[in-house]
Amino acid sequence: MTDAGVGTPERVLIAGASGDTGTELLSVLRPTALTVRASTRSYEHVDTLERLGADEVIVADFFESGETVAAVEDCDIVYCAVGTPPSWRHTVGGKLVDRTGVINLVTAALHAGVSHFVLESAIGVGNSKAGLSVPARLLIRGSLRAKRDAEDVLSRSGLPYTIFRPGRLTNDPPTEEPVVGVGGTSVSGSIPRADVARLMAVAPFTPAARNRTFEVVSRDGLAERPRNVVSIDWAFDRLEEFETTTWDED
Repeated sequence: MTDAGVGTPERVLIAGASGDTGTELLSVLRPTALTVRASTRSYEHVDTLERLGADEVIVADFFESGETVAAVEDCDIVYCAVGTPPSWRHTVGGKLVDRTGVINLVTAALHAGVSHFVLESAIGVGNSKAGLSVPARLLIRGSLRAKRDAEDVLSRSGLPYTIFRPGRLTNDPPTEEPVVGVGGTSVSGSIPRADVARLMAVAPFTPAARNRTFEVVSRDGLAERPRNVVSIDWAFDRLEEFETTTWDED
């Protein structure tokens, strides 16, 4: 395994690859020389993920520890974009993949020696609750609690990590103008999933993103004046190197 931002990773896992953000991540990582393992909970999505360019597809239920271990095995980086489909569980909580599945992934990543864990969370979680309206928080309070618990476990695990809390996710084209805040009370609004995927993809190669939690929206999607904004030198060039020099070396 490699040290985040230092060595050269070989295999990455996209957990939740059949979801909307996961599919965008696959699109970003597909042109690189990284071996991309895509996970899905349903065999129905295997052919689609293969057509989209996944090098490996694994069917795994992250509620099951053994299947989670198999999914993470031999991976250098874990990109976690799992989430509970729309249902009453978002309100009442209970056994959610946003909590149990993510915690199982963190545990498996620790044992596998993963070098970096990138988690997609949400504005409204933890100290970012002010970025989400009260009605919205009440409607999805169960999933917000689950994501909070998952964030806590990851941040205390000892794994190098980056947590992204995006605003309301859209399927709009990428703007490539994310507004990044820290400290919870920072930004609110919306952001295309494609922008979130780009940030997630480069986080393990960006030293300033190590062991940090960011709230992110797009500049066009800002709902109010941002506060506590940070400027991060995202390592998009490092990802581009994987698209060129790494292939040339093979």
